Amino acid sequence: MDPIQRVASREVYRNNWMTVREDEIRRPDGSAGIYGVIDKPTYALVIARDGDRFRLVEQFRYPLGERRWEFPQGTAPDLADVPPAELAARELREETGLRAGSLAALGKLDVAAGMSSQRGWVFLATDITEGEPEREHEEQDMRSAWFAREDVDRMIRTGEITDAQSIAAWAQLMLAEPRLP
Repeated sequence: MDPIQRVASREVYRNNWMTVREDEIRRPDGSAGIYGVIDKPTYALVIARDGDRFRLVEQFRYPLGERRWEFPQGTAPDLADVPPAELAARELREETGLRAGSLAALGKLDVAAGMSSQRGWVFLATDITEGEPEREHEEQDMRSAWFAREDVDRMIRTGEITDAQSIAAWAQLMLAEPRLP
């Protein structure tokens, strides 16, 4: 039994990428409350590795008002539910033009469990083939580049990479590397 029960729910906003709902809840002590939830489909984040190089993308993040470096990641449009490995291959191709001969799942991440139902899958892409990006219209300002491992480490330490999912994915890779081929 969930410690908090949903009594009623109403959608307050929707677009092609997310919905926002307000739930009336009942706590374990019987008291009532409300909870705002952002619902987004599952996303995939891809760490593309070619030897000791890693591919990052940089784009303007409107809510922050800044350009940020991060690993390629995203969801399918129109709130579609796409299998994680298929979504990872798609995001990698769209944002960087890269194709992976091998995609290995490294783990799952919850984006912001206190306010969002969104969960993501982290993949390591290897056996890379280069190509042209197939970016969505919203990604027209995006650029991508290869970085050495020590550069990614430095960018995280100095705050050049601040995307929480990218940093958590990097930690998953570091923990998985002793087991990877």
